[in-house]
Amino acid sequence: MPHSTATPIRMSPCAANTLNPIRKLVDHLVIKPNPDKEFLRLSIGDPSIFGNFNPPPELINAVAEQLQTSCYGYAPAHGLVNAREAIADYYTTDASPVTFNDVFITSGCSDALRICIDAVGSSERNILLPCPGFSVYQTICGNRGVESRFYNLDPDKDWEIDLDHMRSQLDENTAAILVTNPSNPCGSAFTKQHMLDILKVAEEYGVPIIADEIYHKMVFNGESHSFGELSRNVPIISCGGLAKRWLVPGWRVGWIIVHDRHQQLSEVRTGITRLCQVIIGSNTLIQAAIPQILATVPQSFYSETLTKLNFAANLLYTELCEVPELKPCMPQGAMYMMVKLQLDELFDIETDMEFVEKLISEQSVFLLPANIFGMDGWVRIVLTVPDDILRDACNRIATFCQEHSTKRCTEKKKAIEEL
Repeated sequence: MPHSTATPIRMSPCAANTLNPIRKLVDHLVIKPNPDKEFLRLSIGDPSIFGNFNPPPELINAVAEQLQTSCYGYAPAHGLVNAREAIADYYTTDASPVTFNDVFITSGCSDALRICIDAVGSSERNILLPCPGFSVYQTICGNRGVESRFYNLDPDKDWEIDLDHMRSQLDENTAAILVTNPSNPCGSAFTKQHMLDILKVAEEYGVPIIADEIYHKMVFNGESHSFGELSRNVPIISCGGLAKRWLVPGWRVGWIIVHDRHQQLSEVRTGITRLCQVIIGSNTLIQAAIPQILATVPQSFYSETLTKLNFAANLLYTELCEVPELKPCMPQGAMYMMVKLQLDELFDIETDMEFVEKLISEQSVFLLPANIFGMDGWVRIVLTVPDDILRDACNRIATFCQEHSTKRCTEKKKAIEEL
């Protein structure tokens, strides 16, 4: 018998356990900006927003030429062979050769991460995640019922991993260690020695590393290494894509590269192939353009991008170091800077979220509170903003901090009492 009244239909546990903290904050923010000031968004890591970071013409031409071909149908679920061959050649080094059989093409790097976590994780196992770290990692684990455990990064050591703390989180049920390098949100880039030390811990405990390397080679100074090229004994499942280095996050093409010198990941490879079949492959038009993109984009494009990002980082760091209530950390790569809030020097602000909300309402500047990355008392600022907007934002942030400084408020209160 049908019900006489409509009965609410419950969402699934999978949906209920799916939460992206960044999207929740950005999509549901109810704080109104100051209507007298232009709203400055320094919150989202999309380099295409302001028009000052654009993809190179060689990349656009590569896609345009593919429009004249027959890239209209399905491709193999784990990617076109010629695209996988091009990616393999691009990442191959003398120390770490890669073949097309090691490459799986995905719908963006976040999809690559989802597949990797699905391929090794389960409700009985845990995966170690960085803290602070990109919130999507926890979103994927929570959606799948995989336990998230967190290891600390040390801001006083350029956000290196606290290896002793990492060891304390490992046990016999650990499926993998997820490492981000260069880092979102920290803007850090590990030294070769630190990467080798991380690999030593993973080898000691016999666990693979899932390496989020979407910002690979986006290092301002010095060399850039991948875990796959450095590892001799630890299996590495590396995730990358076109989004950041080529400045096209909306094209949604990423990849997984399996580095497995001792054939420990045979079952996992099968699992990755099967998981790629869930959405029957990524965008075939962009896939088909990958060989030409990787072959024709000049080094000057990558160098110019890094020069602009480094300039923005230095500008932000120099300006914010002048604000007593803030302690910026100079980034070494990627597209972000983390800034510590000296909350004991702010009169009426107790949390990073409160700082962000009041900064929006008073100065119309939007930063991300780092509590969504697992780090209370910090904010994250993106570097892909035009220089004039960055300077304006810095001036507004400095004004805001001065107006809320404990010292200023105490002096003001004392002056009023003396009247």
